Amino acid sequence: MNRKLIKWAKPIVKRLLGISEHNIIDSLRKKGVKIGRNFHMQEGCIIDGSHSYHIEIGDDVSFAPNVHVLAHDASTWWFLEHSKIKNVKIGNRVFVGAGSIIMPGVTLGNDVIIGAGSVVTKNVPDNCLYAGNPAKFILHTDAYIAKERAKMNAENTFDAEFSEANNVSIEKKEHLKQMAAKYGTAYLK
Repeated sequence: MNRKLIKWAKPIVKRLLGISEHNIIDSLRKKGVKIGRNFHMQEGCIIDGSHSYHIEIGDDVSFAPNVHVLAHDASTWWFLEHSKIKNVKIGNRVFVGAGSIIMPGVTLGNDVIIGAGSVVTKNVPDNCLYAGNPAKFILHTDAYIAKERAKMNAENTFDAEFSEANNVSIEKKEHLKQMAAKYGTAYLK
């Protein structure tokens, strides 16, 4: 099936079935997840359904696609007939990259970025960027943001009109692609 057709049809089907990010977040809250204001998660995210009441998510948090947050570890079940349960806390202004796993017992501080594909096994302090498997400290969030801000200019920074969500034209896509190649990175609102 054509990718454009799938991309166009998917949100319509979800609306017809009553599936939306809002409904999923409401469902998580009913299961006991404490969720602050302005929480967004993309497709494929899994928040431990069996032990969701052990999970707390702060304000202004974003999960990229396929993020997993676990509050239990069943590795002991066959040996002890008990699973291990640990609380997970995610602070404010946190971004968790695609395919990352937040393990049971982890606390992510405020102003934290977790790089894509990371496995977070230990607590992450405030103002830190961690990445890897296992996730390790890379640099402070404010230093990372300052480095990225310094790379931004009028040619490689684009408004939302260039976003795929706004049915961007082929010409705009090509221009964005050229600027990303020229500067190594483009920035899209």
